Amino acid sequence: MVLTVLVVLPTAGLFLRVLDENSTQRDETEIKQQGVEYLAALAPLISGLAESQSSALQGVGAEPAALTAAVARVEGVDERLGEVLDTTSRWSGLKEKIGRLPGITGNSDQIFEAHVEAGDLALELYGEVRENARLNQDAQSDIWFLQEAIAVDMPEAVTNVSRMGDLANMVAAAKANKRAQLQVEFGAAVLAVQESVDELTDNLQAAAEDTESSTLASNTVNNLDQFRRGIEAANRGANFGGNPDVSTLVTAQGTLTNALNALTTVLLKETSTLLDERLDELNYRRAEAWALLAVAIALIVVATIWTTSRAVKVRGEESAASGLDVSVKGDNPPQAPAYPAGGFGTGTPAWER
Repeated sequence: MVLTVLVVLPTAGLFLRVLDENSTQRDETEIKQQGVEYLAALAPLISGLAESQSSALQGVGAEPAALTAAVARVEGVDERLGEVLDTTSRWSGLKEKIGRLPGITGNSDQIFEAHVEAGDLALELYGEVRENARLNQDAQSDIWFLQEAIAVDMPEAVTNVSRMGDLANMVAAAKANKRAQLQVEFGAAVLAVQESVDELTDNLQAAAEDTESSTLASNTVNNLDQFRRGIEAANRGANFGGNPDVSTLVTAQGTLTNALNALTTVLLKETSTLLDERLDELNYRRAEAWALLAVAIALIVVATIWTTSRAVKVRGEESAASGLDVSVKGDNPPQAPAYPAGGFGTGTPAWER
């Protein structure tokens, strides 16, 4: 019994440690999957805000249908995942800011600034999701680079391109006393676009080089090329240092939006697949741990039963042997010594004499 306890206790302790670690990793993987789901809803929001900014600067007061649909989608996701990811408060502030955009009146600077504030809040929401979902802490190299591209590089690139294009139009329409300041902002936007695209390219290349996915590299290259072509077309339309080409900018932003949607879909799918594979592996390890524990318990039980039966058998054999010895001795009592005939030396009993 003591030996059995000494075997069971370490086995149970080891199993509990393995199970606890497995449960922790499964919980972390599941919350990362929820973060990816939230990020999928945010991508159309960035595009919608870019469209809203351009249309508002052109004098269109109504909110674009794309932005309305994107807000509704994020609202639905936040209702399900906002408490888990702790995003509800930040989303509520952003949604309120977006709701006030159609009512913004004033000159182009005021309209642009209001949309910039909304865009910055949207980028902060991206950061909130990836941090609270712990995507930015993932130890797997390809997932880390993918989440960096999805949650940082792409939304920043689209936002900066949108601002670059709108600033180009504002520079062209500005009076001389305002043009210098707008030129500085425009130049900063051009540099920000280039930095975002360079970082996006580097992160996607790093993810493709260090992954076990058989589809990541091929799917990423095609969509990244389309995305870069949209960026290059926007740069040409902006024509830094000269007059912007409005038609080229409009076409480039449309191409960029389509490329963003395609690239985002691919990267989110690849990230989800990698996380699904990790969760499947963790579930397999958990089932394996339970199976090993069951085998260990079964072996201990079998060993205990065998030892007990063996001990009972040995005690029975010892008891049988002891009983046989007593029986043999009882059937052959000690005999009285025989005396010689006639008594002590005479052969005649003493009473006769």
